[in-house]
Amino acid sequence: MKKTIILLNTIFLLAVVGCKKSTDGNKNIIKTDSSVSAVSDQNGKIDSASASSSIIDVNGKRIEKTDFVYKATDGSLVKVVFKNDPKESTVAITSNKKTFTLPKEETKDGETVYKKDDMTARVKGDSLHLEQGNNVIELVRTKI
Repeated sequence: MKKTIILLNTIFLLAVVGCKKSTDGNKNIIKTDSSVSAVSDQNGKIDSASASSSIIDVNGKRIEKTDFVYKATDGSLVKVVFKNDPKESTVAITSNKKTFTLPKEETKDGETVYKKDDMTARVKGDSLHLEQGNNVIELVRTKI
């Protein structure tokens, strides 16, 4: 009888000590800032319908992603994601289930140029000028 009580007390004590929860939390969890950065149109008015933005904090480094939908001259829609992190800034252009990611090359006179191999994307205001070889595609940001 004594052995059973001692055994049950030992099991109970181990269960209480083993199930102690830490209040620090998991250090490897990605924290997301739910704030949305405001995008303004040419008149300076806040344009909340045209973009989806998120700021993610990974191990103290902030990564900002902003998604836009652009419309080509032929009427097709293209998803464009601008990503800014401490290492590099890129633009990812997705159309017809294909994604092209171009690193930022330079910014001057309000125009940002992204380039990889023979593909170049020039972003100025609401327009995106995409060049690949002899092909030129004009895209304009839409409000969805």
